[in-house]
Amino acid sequence: MSHSHSHSHDVAGGNRARIVVAIAIIGAFLVVQVVGSLISGSLALLADAGHMAGDLVGLLVALGAAIIAARPANDRQTYGFQRFEVFGALVNGVVLVVVAVAVTIGAIDRLVTGATGDAHEVQGVPMLVVAVAGLAANIAAMLVLRSGAKDSINVRGAYLEVLGDTIGSILVIAAAGVILLTGWHAADPIASLAIAALILPRAVLLLRDVLRVLSQAAPADVRVADIREHLLRTPGVLDVHDVHVWAITTGAHVFSAHVVAEPEALAGERQQCLLDDLGDCLAGHFDVAHSTFQLESAEHAAHEHPSHA
Repeated sequence: MSHSHSHSHDVAGGNRARIVVAIAIIGAFLVVQVVGSLISGSLALLADAGHMAGDLVGLLVALGAAIIAARPANDRQTYGFQRFEVFGALVNGVVLVVVAVAVTIGAIDRLVTGATGDAHEVQGVPMLVVAVAGLAANIAAMLVLRSGAKDSINVRGAYLEVLGDTIGSILVIAAAGVILLTGWHAADPIASLAIAALILPRAVLLLRDVLRVLSQAAPADVRVADIREHLLRTPGVLDVHDVHVWAITTGAHVFSAHVVAEPEALAGERQQCLLDDLGDCLAGHFDVAHSTFQLESAEHAAHEHPSHA
């Protein structure tokens, strides 16, 4: 027996529209940031542009993954293509790590060079102007993606990238202010290191969530013990074992279990009623998209091999 979200297609369509709008915003201002970094000589601005380029790549991957994920299930892909959203999030996470490492290396090189008396001068005014424009673009993209981040790990990955880039733009603005007011050019690579420090932890968290899904671990917000407890309260249920809970993608939880039932509950139409009660319990309390139950008598359960959960 299975259940599905009636609004899943609307959510998927809305997520694709959000991603397209965010791509247009980020793509337009990426060019502005690259040109601005070349004019000003700012590594922090270039780091922010690199992060924004990572955002753009991540958004393009997210769009492709969202389109593929909307395809219907078939005999080969029996759960459909929603897992491609997770693959998109995986690419996003890797891009973030690469950007963080590259920015860190460049910033350290500039700090070392500056310590030897050959500091790299930065033009504060163009750096500040472009950083403010980048901040506006990131805020706009973040607002577009925010409502879809809770429904899709793919959109959440893109949202986290843009959120971090928003903070990065603020750091660039601060560094530009320091340079204009004090002439201390080391503020630029220091801001770059701060941007890298913001990127890396978010990348690790995103990759952790991806690993949880790909390894078919129980979703972080689900406790198997709580599910068993609810199912055991269903009239006619004696025991629940061999429980498996995993996720196809964010919000698409899958559940299977062996349910030992009283003989009366397995007789005739009562068996169908029991399946309905069990499925409704999972859908109502745990938002499970697909549930499968093997109903068995106590005699049959006694012949099974020892099971887990």
